[in-house]
Amino acid sequence: MKFECNTHILSDICSNVQRAVSQKTSIPSLEGIMIKAEGNTVTLTGYDLEVGMITSTDAEVKENGSIILNAKILCDILRNLPEDRVSFEADERLSCKIKSGEAEFTLVGTSSAEYPELPSVNGGFPVVIDSEILKDMIRKTIFATAENDAKIVHTGVRFEISENNIRLVAVDGFRLAIRNEKIDYSGEEKIFVVPKKTLNEVLKLSAGEDGKISMSIGKRHITFKIGDYDIVSRLLDGEFLNYKAAISGNSTGTVKVSVRNLINSIERTSLIITDRAKSPIRCIFDKDMIKISSVTVLGSANDRVPAEMTGEKLEMGFNNKFLLDALRVCDTDEVIIKLSSPVHPIIIVPTDGDSFLFLILPVRLKTE
Repeated sequence: MKFECNTHILSDICSNVQRAVSQKTSIPSLEGIMIKAEGNTVTLTGYDLEVGMITSTDAEVKENGSIILNAKILCDILRNLPEDRVSFEADERLSCKIKSGEAEFTLVGTSSAEYPELPSVNGGFPVVIDSEILKDMIRKTIFATAENDAKIVHTGVRFEISENNIRLVAVDGFRLAIRNEKIDYSGEEKIFVVPKKTLNEVLKLSAGEDGKISMSIGKRHITFKIGDYDIVSRLLDGEFLNYKAAISGNSTGTVKVSVRNLINSIERTSLIITDRAKSPIRCIFDKDMIKISSVTVLGSANDRVPAEMTGEKLEMGFNNKFLLDALRVCDTDEVIIKLSSPVHPIIIVPTDGDSFLFLILPVRLKTE
């Protein structure tokens, strides 16, 4: 293998691909990035048996070939090379010379034959969605995925794709997040769950992209095509929570409130809540305001937020972080909070439409 290419471009894509490389593995080849030079391109692949990332860049390829090089060392070298061009030359003994200007390194590589083959996804016609829309949908749901759950399926986000509609759902046992959007799709219904780690990579890679993202869905794997990158991921198996029953009940009251005002108030009353002094915040929904308070061993805090309320006065306790996580991703000036009883969850929705829904379970309050 022998090629030459732009140092900075190769360094950037190497840093991205490195995130898909396994950190702890019993398979040595998975600690590396596979480099393949062919035609006029160089392709880099990282894979940890759950998520794989593939991308290519233009290069002057003088000899086709491939090799696996340690990901961390390779990325460190590329970041510190002195010139705009870098050359790679690997021989049959798997010794690879990397040269840029007067700097030269020799790395011991591994045969590419030892690299596991990435899954191929044959999911029929791909689902194409605007990058900004998908990123927004992920941000509005990913925070509600379970960190550790007896059901691993709840550590990912559920995708429901039907005619002209896509819905993302996440749940962790204490809260639920739903994001709906209209799309141009007329294929068969698709329901699958994507791991949180994969979606975080989608967010990172699409940060500078404002075009389209293509999803090809198979039975066990999915491929996201983002610009010059392909992310291949396994899908999560298991029975997802029947969330529709939780959001179908009738509310006995509603509260219309400014998102920014409510966030500011919760943040203020949370100032005395710390990791060592944990306590739920108390919310009293009453007539034209929400009274918010907190009490910990450090002291107490009280605040009020103007609101428009229908229904009876209600007093409830909440995890302050869960409320803030939901409110901070609301992109409307105001929201409607649907109330039922002190022991039933609240539901947060926009004042118009059904683009998002957040359900949060209450916390039992101590008697003052």
